[in-house]
Amino acid sequence: MENNIWYKTRAFFEEAGGIVIFTGRFFSEVFKPPFEFKELLRQCYQMGNKSLLLVGVTGFILGLVFTLQSRPTLMEFGAESWMPSMVSISIVREIGSVIIALICAGKIGSGIGAELGSMRVTEQIDAMEVSGTNPFKYLVVTRIVATTLMLPLLVLIGDAIALFGSAIIENLKGEVSFLLYFNQVFDALTFADLIPATIKTFFFGFAIGLVGCYKGYYCSKGTMGVGEASNSAVVYTSMLLFVIDFIAVFVADIFNG
Repeated sequence: MENNIWYKTRAFFEEAGGIVIFTGRFFSEVFKPPFEFKELLRQCYQMGNKSLLLVGVTGFILGLVFTLQSRPTLMEFGAESWMPSMVSISIVREIGSVIIALICAGKIGSGIGAELGSMRVTEQIDAMEVSGTNPFKYLVVTRIVATTLMLPLLVLIGDAIALFGSAIIENLKGEVSFLLYFNQVFDALTFADLIPATIKTFFFGFAIGLVGCYKGYYCSKGTMGVGEASNSAVVYTSMLLFVIDFIAVFVADIFNG
């Protein structure tokens, strides 16, 4: 039992150390020429455009469900008029960014892990190294930068669609016009809500790209290794997202206090 605990503890710290070294290598490579702008744009399209439908549907359902679940409780206290303010602040500050980041971790993170893992297993990365190409620059840096740039845009779009879904429920249930609903939404939201929530999405995107690339780039040999890389990329990223979210909320609370 003690040996098992020691083995798992050692494996955890080795994994954490490997990710830290991988992060350091990324920052040492990202500012060095040549810059793979064409590959970066392709990755931004792959991760942004092809995740847009999933993010939109998730945001829309989030707005519908959150409003339907909250409305009966507010009606008990005669506080239905607070619905736009409560929903907008909750979604923009916390719920929208975290849920959409988790969705993107499942889609983008697993996709990166599986793609790079299959390239490692089929020795394509080794072939790039032999031919004189820097595979880390071409494969890893472009993907991490793309996720860092695309996730904030996806979160903003998802939040907007979630608020639209909430407005539909309020229009049907409470006979609140869309104009009145969004006037109350913009009255409730301030830059103190938007700026911290937007800044942390850059860290969410960085974490998704970093862990996905790390797991895929150092994938073990064999087809089983590709599956493990894809699966562990999602698990590690999901845990890391909650840690980043806690740190972001804690820091924002200190500055607001």
